[in-house]
Amino acid sequence: MNPSQVPSLWEQLLPFALIFVVFYFFIIRPQAKKMKDHQSLLQNLKRGDSVITSGGILGTIEGLTEKFVTLEIDQNVRIKVLKTQVSGLAKEKTT
Repeated sequence: MNPSQVPSLWEQLLPFALIFVVFYFFIIRPQAKKMKDHQSLLQNLKRGDSVITSGGILGTIEGLTEKFVTLEIDQNVRIKVLKTQVSGLAKEKTT
């Protein structure tokens, strides 16, 4: 390439476009899918489900409101946590 030649705008933007495509498929898209799945989980929670919170607390849902979940973590021991802190359904049943 002759030093006096300037690369076209397309040649200058192509590397940035490729980086964006890589970021989209490896970071943005999977994160959006994960958020969508978590929102679906929160919408489908019901009384009696065994769940685990993001803090690692395992319990059974005893009550639900728009923002909070009441978990029974032992007999007659109930705590109230934010619904968004429920990270998933527990694989095993709590006692």
